[in-house]
Amino acid sequence: MTAWKQLVLALVILVAAAAAWVRFFPGAPEVLARWGIEWAHASTPATETGSIRRNAQGAGEHQKVIVVTAPATAATINDRLQAIGTGRAKATVGVTPYGSGRLTEVLVQSGAHVAKDQIIAKLDSATEEIAVERARAERDDAVAKAERMRQLRASNAATQVQLTDAELAQRNAELSLHDAEVALERRSITSPISGIVGILPIEAGNYVTSQSSIATIDDRSSILVDFYVPERFAPAINIGAPITATPLANPDNRYDGAVSAIDNRIDEKSRTLWVQATIDNPSDSLRAGMAFQIGMQFAGNTYPAVSPLAVQWGTDGAFIWTVEGGKAKRVPVRIIQRNTENVLVDGPVKAGAIVVTEGVQSVREGSGVSIAASGEPQAAEAGGS
Repeated sequence: MTAWKQLVLALVILVAAAAAWVRFFPGAPEVLARWGIEWAHASTPATETGSIRRNAQGAGEHQKVIVVTAPATAATINDRLQAIGTGRAKATVGVTPYGSGRLTEVLVQSGAHVAKDQIIAKLDSATEEIAVERARAERDDAVAKAERMRQLRASNAATQVQLTDAELAQRNAELSLHDAEVALERRSITSPISGIVGILPIEAGNYVTSQSSIATIDDRSSILVDFYVPERFAPAINIGAPITATPLANPDNRYDGAVSAIDNRIDEKSRTLWVQATIDNPSDSLRAGMAFQIGMQFAGNTYPAVSPLAVQWGTDGAFIWTVEGGKAKRVPVRIIQRNTENVLVDGPVKAGAIVVTEGVQSVREGSGVSIAASGEPQAAEAGGS
């Protein structure tokens, strides 16, 4: 094939492609209009269905397209939060002894309620008891010596230095006695908080060290629930915000609580915020480790909602067609959220606006439209009603 034939064939293909683009691409007339080419509408074949002739003298023909419409509604998103949280006791303490020794007595049982500073177990203390008696005897002797020195000093039979040394010895003896009494006291293992004793891992007769766990005590007068929320909710959560907690194992019960703590940063891996809520537990029906479904309510964000069929796409993004005064108007929008029944958009669209849902392929900016109702075309009145 010669060069001029190839050139002619290429021009024919380009012209055919351009014609097909003008004919079938919805945004082609607007693009050509921006380029200063106004013959796009004239060159596009008019659809016979629904078209009417308004100029009987042949001055021109204008298309009036039959469309199906639906009013735009308002929908609110980000107004509620559902999360799964894990409960834990208000305070949990693992009790360990101060020193090593053999357990001589365990004074509590698993599940018992203990008060703060209550003795729960004892270690062998014979050595410490002897140390207390020796320290007490030394203290008594030092007190007697100091008293004699005071009498001697009163009669100038002893110097002030001797009296000072005697009083110092008395003070050291008192400190030694106090140290021995503390060591003896620490042979009794006490509960640092009020709460419920867990399962005891030891028995009387076991040898324990300062690393051995004697008992775990939970203060579950209230339950703390840890849960994580998406970062978009972070600005809306405040200390004291109300929450509802439903145990997953018992969904018939629901408990009210409040946010008690908020972490100071978003987790980089999960993009969530750690939040902690407090639930009162006066009946002691909740346990640490339980799973809860947490619910929170927020003001949320309200956007226009339109039918998924109404959203079209052009070179400049998404748009919809609205009907105002019997004319079609192209409204650019931004997609916020897609749902099965509607699409939330952001744009100059008010609730109640008449939005074209069917017949959008034939609608053009400013063209007349006729709204189909019950199968019959019905002219749209001013105001889009």
